[in-house]
Amino acid sequence: MSPSPRPFSLGPLVLIAAVVGVGAAAFAYTAGWFSPQRLTPDKIVDALAPPGGPALGHRRNHAKGICFTGLFEANGAGTALSKAMVFTKGQYPVLGRFNLATPSPGVADATVRVRGLGLEISTPDGQQWRSATIDAPFFPVATPQAFYELLTASGSKEPDAMKNFAAAHPEIGNFGAWAKSAPWTGSYAEERFNSINSFVFVDGAGTEHVARWSLVPAAQPVAVPPEELAKRGPDFLEQEIVERVGSGPQRWTLVVTLANPGDPTADPSKAWPDDRPTTAVGTLTVQKIEAEADGPCRDVNFDPTVLPAGIRTSDDPFPAARSAAYAKSFDRRTAEADDYPRTSTGAKP
Repeated sequence: MSPSPRPFSLGPLVLIAAVVGVGAAAFAYTAGWFSPQRLTPDKIVDALAPPGGPALGHRRNHAKGICFTGLFEANGAGTALSKAMVFTKGQYPVLGRFNLATPSPGVADATVRVRGLGLEISTPDGQQWRSATIDAPFFPVATPQAFYELLTASGSKEPDAMKNFAAAHPEIGNFGAWAKSAPWTGSYAEERFNSINSFVFVDGAGTEHVARWSLVPAAQPVAVPPEELAKRGPDFLEQEIVERVGSGPQRWTLVVTLANPGDPTADPSKAWPDDRPTTAVGTLTVQKIEAEADGPCRDVNFDPTVLPAGIRTSDDPFPAARSAAYAKSFDRRTAEADDYPRTSTGAKP
């Protein structure tokens, strides 16, 4: 069963404030869901900015990352869950991005608690499946509005802002416990990345299955104390994955988990029980790493509402919310292209 909320002490509150950048990206309800006086994509993208202002030309969250290309090899088992071609047995090209949940591209890797993986799988029928996953097993809060309030509280100068927020949103206790106690690893290749949000898979007979999924690493995770990671340099994750993939492709198994009736499909702050049915539907193989400035992921939005026929959004409000904020972030960084760092050859990305 999903963990029950835990009481907060000041220590976890400080930790939560440091990792509120968690998530696939910025979240906000689309303009049609909230009035301009309440919550808009502009407001939540603004709220993600660090104290010194946004890093111009960069994504407004998950700003530090590195590109990769490779293959997704479907084993055919997923066709029982969805009619999407991506589950038909075969190999399909992918591009993706390993990243850190931070609005600051220059921060040291060891200071960022949440790691992410954005993925785009393309199929011969011209469709794409895009997703944005993180290594946390659930989200800090239950709704986009609560996420905005969390950003506001974490940036507030009021001494009790986070304490008051936690009292109003006790579900954040579970995330605080995870952030404090979950082991750190020294490699993106050792992370399990989770979809967090719920989607609906539709099979060939029209039957619907509410699902979440995870990318489970083939590499054995090795716990490393954060103080040891800090000694490895500010960009150790990028350096390590370049070296590791250079020595051989890295693999993850894509595992789909189905909800039982009554499971919380609209609330990503609640994990589903461990006994829910799972199906391994294929293998992601990362074959090549490329610097983001020159890489194929540079201008890709890993918008979770870009879905093939056979997968659709559920009652979870976050994917549509994320889509709206992704678009706003993309517009801003595109307009700031001249501010994006030049490549080593002097060319603009």
